[in-house]
Amino acid sequence: MDKRSQRKGQFTDKLDVPEALTFDDVLLRPKESRVEPDEADVSTRVSTNVDLNVPILSAAMDTVTESDMAIAMARQGGLGVLHRSLDVEDAVAEVERVKRADELVIRDVVTAAPDQTVRDVDAMMEREGVSGAPVTGDDGDVLGIISGTDIRPYLEVGESDEVREAMTDEVVTAGEDVTAREALELMYEHKIERVPIVDEDGHLTGLVTMQGILQRREYQDAVRDENDHLRVGVAVGPFEEERAVATDEAGADVLFIDCAHAHNMNVIEGARAIKAQVEADVVVGNVGTREAAEDIVDFADGIKVGIGPGSICTTRVVSGAGMPQITAIAEVADVAADHDVPVIADGGIRYSGDAIKAIAAGADAVMLGSYFAGTDEAPGRVITVDGKKYKQYRGMGSVGAMQSGDGDRYLKDEPEDDEEYVPEGVEAAEPYKGSLESELFQLVGGMQSGMGYVGAPTIPEFKQRSEFVRVSSAGQTEGHPHDVMITDEAPNYSPTE
Repeated sequence: MDKRSQRKGQFTDKLDVPEALTFDDVLLRPKESRVEPDEADVSTRVSTNVDLNVPILSAAMDTVTESDMAIAMARQGGLGVLHRSLDVEDAVAEVERVKRADELVIRDVVTAAPDQTVRDVDAMMEREGVSGAPVTGDDGDVLGIISGTDIRPYLEVGESDEVREAMTDEVVTAGEDVTAREALELMYEHKIERVPIVDEDGHLTGLVTMQGILQRREYQDAVRDENDHLRVGVAVGPFEEERAVATDEAGADVLFIDCAHAHNMNVIEGARAIKAQVEADVVVGNVGTREAAEDIVDFADGIKVGIGPGSICTTRVVSGAGMPQITAIAEVADVAADHDVPVIADGGIRYSGDAIKAIAAGADAVMLGSYFAGTDEAPGRVITVDGKKYKQYRGMGSVGAMQSGDGDRYLKDEPEDDEEYVPEGVEAAEPYKGSLESELFQLVGGMQSGMGYVGAPTIPEFKQRSEFVRVSSAGQTEGHPHDVMITDEAPNYSPTE
């Protein structure tokens, strides 16, 4: 052999590289099992102190997660992460809206005064979106209850009459230690829909409604904090201490340091500074290598993995950098597991099978964007193309998202001219899908099926028991429907994905 062909040097050494794998490159190896899929327990941790009943998060994207999505995710047992393109004041308001949802005792009670006119109270209730209100005196005593049925359509009272003439003055109240069952029994016994909560002095402190109790019964798997409020996550920039502190004080459960490349020492220093100022758990991301995990695992409450796998992300083709997701998850999880720090796989998941493969590779939960962008709860606007409905979806590295103030997620300054943006994402459209609940049902059900094939009843056992096999390109083709024309699409599979 020619000696020249055997030489190695600074650059030829770079060609001797390891192989990195992603979802389509592997399959779970089926094993002996006694686990029925419906019995598989998918509860997990998303950060050091926050547990979820399903291992799913909605992405911190402005066309995916605002308060409607976060409320729906928490009700279903997952976690919604509010995006960071909101003003700080708006972000705080969104956190507070999630925390108020499904409250057993409503503390911010809409009240009426006895000397208000029926017209004024009717307009107030319509404006505030309530169907009734306690009537209170100057000292906060409950004098009565006024509802829409008392005053509409002004048959018994006139618009200019005072509330005291129309209200029900025999009021059933409850103490501050009332339970949902006790409140419900009071409502059935007295045929009422709301019970004012009063303190020892008889002053109004809250309100329990029939609608609120029934709503809580409907969402048995909801994730709640120690104050029984729905949980919510918030994305913050690594240098946004004001946003971090404000949303933490508003009640955010987990703060996500939201950066495209978190293995940047300035980002890590910023994340450490934020961690020192807040009570919420702090998840740091995104990363994709063992070395990155080693640099943040000593202070992070969770690590988010994903460098360029998203469907609308162009980081890999624009920058030439990235890491296929299965390998990225495994490298980070090797480090995180030794420190008992949860791992979140962010991006690249198209099917429920991809989600459970991410768990097998070492993740504790998965974050999805495009999967949920087409749902009712996503904030993206609906558009119609050739008679079909779609919802707007865009990467946070797209020009539109950068113009909305998210450019620093990619560690880039705001340019003076739009043409000076160097985007790492695109704007697109997702087919309209309906409710989040139906999408989560299919997603979680598919993940449970994967656990059944492996024979693991819980996520920790699944991570230990699962094994991968490599798949050839022929095997990938074989794994999808083939040699047929699909006439009726399944709810969890689309050939266009």
